[in-house]
Amino acid sequence: MFNSPIQENKMNKEYAVGIDIGGTHITAAIIDIVNMKVIDFSLHKESFDSNLPVKEVMSIWEKAIRTSVENSKVEAIKGLAICMPGPFDYTNGLCWIKDQSKYEHFYGLNVRYLFQGSLNLSNEFPILFENDAVCFGKGEVFKDATNLSKKVIAVTLGTGLGVCFIDKGVSIVSGELVPADGEIYNLPFKEGMAEDYVSARGLLSAYKNLTGKNLNNGLELFNLAVADDEVAIKVFEKMGEDLAAVVIPWLEKFEADSFIIGGKIANSSEFFLKSFNKKVKESGLEITVSVSTDNEVAALLGAASMLFTV
Repeated sequence: MFNSPIQENKMNKEYAVGIDIGGTHITAAIIDIVNMKVIDFSLHKESFDSNLPVKEVMSIWEKAIRTSVENSKVEAIKGLAICMPGPFDYTNGLCWIKDQSKYEHFYGLNVRYLFQGSLNLSNEFPILFENDAVCFGKGEVFKDATNLSKKVIAVTLGTGLGVCFIDKGVSIVSGELVPADGEIYNLPFKEGMAEDYVSARGLLSAYKNLTGKNLNNGLELFNLAVADDEVAIKVFEKMGEDLAAVVIPWLEKFEADSFIIGGKIANSSEFFLKSFNKKVKESGLEITVSVSTDNEVAALLGAASMLFTV
């Protein structure tokens, strides 16, 4: 595998490449799937523009994965376990992301085939995909064994709005207790859908509406809030209220014990968590709300759990 020094080895069942792919980054690490631990020095991240041509994006992904494998010193890999944002056919590896300001050139493509081609992998080599929010949620459950007996809802706030509903360690994507396909990004909300308001683009749009100024990314908005920009702070607080409005009906219906917030925007929780918690309290819900301290590691562990070895 990956030419030299890694080769496919069906006898070795211990290591997988955990891969977290977002709208602006890829993070790869080698995971010990017996003990569910990240191998030292193997975590590698690359930032990029996901609207670049497919060949250029795949080159960046390949670099991240190869660097991770080389730094780990591991000599045999069981498979690739990949968190991908939706909409995506996770079983067949088909990308259906469209009109989301990311992966414009990937619509309809088989990403499994792309990985096989760029990494020179056989058709038999396991390349598994899962929703990024589900990976994050499962990883959080793996990190805290007490969650295995609970109902947990976890959201990822970033370029999009992801969610997973987990009951005793199992992801629930259908039935009356969860929204269609287990997704909330596309729920009708205000003048559009939830993700139009609770996401990086939602934050930037709100700031522009109030100031007339265009910001390049969420980090710029966060830095303004840190510098006591009142409008930036107000925008984050409003997003906290909007997040609450979106999830409270499902917290109630799913009868969740715990609500976990992850994703890049979680790093700005000091500006939106208070307004979120206020709305939850006003609703009469009693639920444990927490912010993940290591989103990426959780997502990588959650992905690797697809290849979990006991």
